[in-house]
Amino acid sequence: MTQPPRSSAAPPAPGVPTPPTVPPQQPSLARPAPGPAPGALAPPRRTAFAEGVDQLRAAATTEPGRLRIIGAVLALLVVAFGAVSAWQANDRAAAADDVLNNSQPLSSAAADIYRSLADANTAASSGFLAGGQETKASRERYEKDIRTAAEKLVLAASNSEQNSRSARTIAKLNRLLPEYKGLIERARANNRQGYPLGGAYLRYANDTMQTEMLPAAEDLYTTENERLRGDYAHATPYPWAAIVLGLLALASLAWAQHRSYARTNRVLNHGLVAATAATTVVLLWLLVGHSVARAGLNDSYDHGVRSLNVLHDARIASLKARGNENLTLVSRGAETVEVGGEFKDKFDVAFQASMKDLAAGLAAAKTLADDQAGEQPVRTAAGSMDIWQERHQQARDADDAGDYQAALSKIIGAKGDEPTGECFDSVDRSLETALKHEKLEFEQAAGAGRNAMTGLPAGAALLAVLGAAGALLGIGRRLSEYR
Repeated sequence: MTQPPRSSAAPPAPGVPTPPTVPPQQPSLARPAPGPAPGALAPPRRTAFAEGVDQLRAAATTEPGRLRIIGAVLALLVVAFGAVSAWQANDRAAAADDVLNNSQPLSSAAADIYRSLADANTAASSGFLAGGQETKASRERYEKDIRTAAEKLVLAASNSEQNSRSARTIAKLNRLLPEYKGLIERARANNRQGYPLGGAYLRYANDTMQTEMLPAAEDLYTTENERLRGDYAHATPYPWAAIVLGLLALASLAWAQHRSYARTNRVLNHGLVAATAATTVVLLWLLVGHSVARAGLNDSYDHGVRSLNVLHDARIASLKARGNENLTLVSRGAETVEVGGEFKDKFDVAFQASMKDLAAGLAAAKTLADDQAGEQPVRTAAGSMDIWQERHQQARDADDAGDYQAALSKIIGAKGDEPTGECFDSVDRSLETALKHEKLEFEQAAGAGRNAMTGLPAGAALLAVLGAAGALLGIGRRLSEYR
C-alpha cells in the first residue's frame, strides 16, 4: 500500500489556487559593466581650449553670440591700440627728454672737460715761458681750468652708467689729473730757480696731457656724442605698431557699423560712433604730435647739434695749436720729426696740423650757421686765425734766425708787441659766443619737439578706455533687442 509523501508544508486551503512550482535557480555572479574591447585605447580627454572653441563655434551660430564676439574683438582692438600708443609715445617722449636734458648737456660737458684740460696745459706752458715772473693772470687761468675740469668730471660721473665705457674713462681722468698737477708744480719750482730740469718736467707733463689725458677726454666726448645720436635715433622714428593697430581698429569699427546698418537699417549706432571718434582722435593726435616732435628734434640736430659739434671741434683744434705753439719755444728744437725727407720741429708740425683743422672747422661752422647771429662770431674767429698764422710765422722766422727773445715776444707778448696769444684769445672768445648761440637754438628746437608729445600717453590711454566702453555699449544695445 502506497503512502503519501510527508511534508512540513500545510495543505492548501480549499478554494485557493496553488502557485506553480518554480525550479530551483543556481546563484549567478554580477555581470561587469560593458567597456571597451580588450586592447582598445580610451578616447583622449578633450582640452579646455578645444571645448572653448566648440562653445565659441556654437555661439557663433546665433546672432546674439556673434554680437558678443564682435563686441569683445572691437573692445580688445581699441584697448590694444590705446596701450601701444601710450607706450610708444611715452618711450619717444622720454628719449626726447634725454636729448634735451641728459645726453646733449653731457656731450657739451665732455667737450668742456677737453677744453679746460687743454687750456690749462696752454696756460701752464705760457707761464713757463715767462720764466720766474709768471703772471697772476696766467696762474689764475690755469687754476680755473683745473677746477672746471674737476667739476665737469664730477657731473659726467654722476650721469654715467656704472662700469660703462664713459665711467672707465672718467675714472682714468680722475687718476691722471692730480699726477699732471704734480708735474706742473715741479716744473714751476725748478723754473723759478732757473734749473733746466723745469723744462723736462713741463715736457713730461705735456706728454701726459697729450698722450693720455686729452685722448681720454676726446674719447669721452666721442662716446657721449654717440649716446646723443642714439637718443635721437630712439626719439624720431614713427610709432608704426600703434599706427597699424589704429588703422585696424578703425577698419573693424567701420565694418561693425556697416554690418549693423545692413541688418537693422539704422544709419548710426551711438556707441560704435563714439568708439570710432575716440580712436580717430587718438590716431590723429599720435600722427600730428609725433610729426611735430620729429620736426623739432630734426631741426635741433641740423641747426643745433651739428653746429655745436663743429664748433667744439674747432675750439679743440685752436687749443691744440696754442699748446703746440708754446711748446715749440719750450723744447727749442729738442724734439723733431721727419717730414718730406727733412727733420722739422715736432711741435711746429703739430701746430700746422691743428691750424688746418681749425680752418676746416670754421669753414664748416660758417656753412651751418643759419642766421647773422651765428655767422658773425665765426667770421671774427676766421679773421683772428689768419692774423694768428701771420704772427706765428714771424715768430718762427725770428727763432730760426737765432733771435729767441724776439720769437718769445711774438708768442707770449711784450710791451709794444702784438703776440699770437691775443689772436688765440680772440678765436676762443668768438667760438664761445657762437657756441652759446647754437646751444640756445638747440634748446628751443629740442624743447618744442619734446613738448609736442606732452599729454599724449595719458590722453591715448584714457580715450582708448572710453572707446572700448563705447564699443561695448553699442553692441550691448543691439543685444538688448534679443531679450
